[in-house]
Amino acid sequence: MSDTDHAGGRRTKVARLVDEYDLIGVGDELEARWTATGDDHTSLRDLAAAFNRKLIEARLDEAGVRLTEREIDAVRRLLTGDEVSAADRTHLRRRLERDGVDVDTLDGDVVTYQAIRSYLRDHRGAEYERADGDRGATVAEAIEKLRGRLASVTETKLDGLRKTPHLDLGEFRVAVDVRVFCTECDSRYGVVELLSSGGCDCSEARTTGDAEPAQ
Repeated sequence: MSDTDHAGGRRTKVARLVDEYDLIGVGDELEARWTATGDDHTSLRDLAAAFNRKLIEARLDEAGVRLTEREIDAVRRLLTGDEVSAADRTHLRRRLERDGVDVDTLDGDVVTYQAIRSYLRDHRGAEYERADGDRGATVAEAIEKLRGRLASVTETKLDGLRKTPHLDLGEFRVAVDVRVFCTECDSRYGVVELLSSGGCDCSEARTTGDAEPAQ
């Protein structure tokens, strides 16, 4: 379904913005990424973040403003209220307004994941059918996303702090390692490794114990 057609009633906010910002092909991209299965599937929250980024890039391009990838992400967090300090919020807003960007309008245009869901389901008639796959793989994927988010947040916080007298730090990167320790068999695994292997060494220890002849 095209973004200018809809099943009836009032157009969703996302459909209006796709037309208003002339985001050709974005609707098809959102639907394809959401309805995909396995590693190709993208969550509604991640789709909302990607969509908001496209809105910001379109508005900045219209105003002739050029920002780095990190600065664009900072603007997105500013508008969606994600982990931006009051000082950074004020600084970004003033900079954008000075460059001719209508921050209030852009602030009203950013969308939530609920708006993306409404657009995909109600406007485009799309449905995501979760595959009956390995629950361990699903858990591993969720943990990996959380690990990535923790690393990203930590990097952002440290990057901001090292610009102050409170932290002397050169170029850096953050690594987050999630490990599981079994106190019964004393085995140690990365959480993804544990899930993919199906368990710790306890079962092997029990099997070995059962195989030993009685004394």
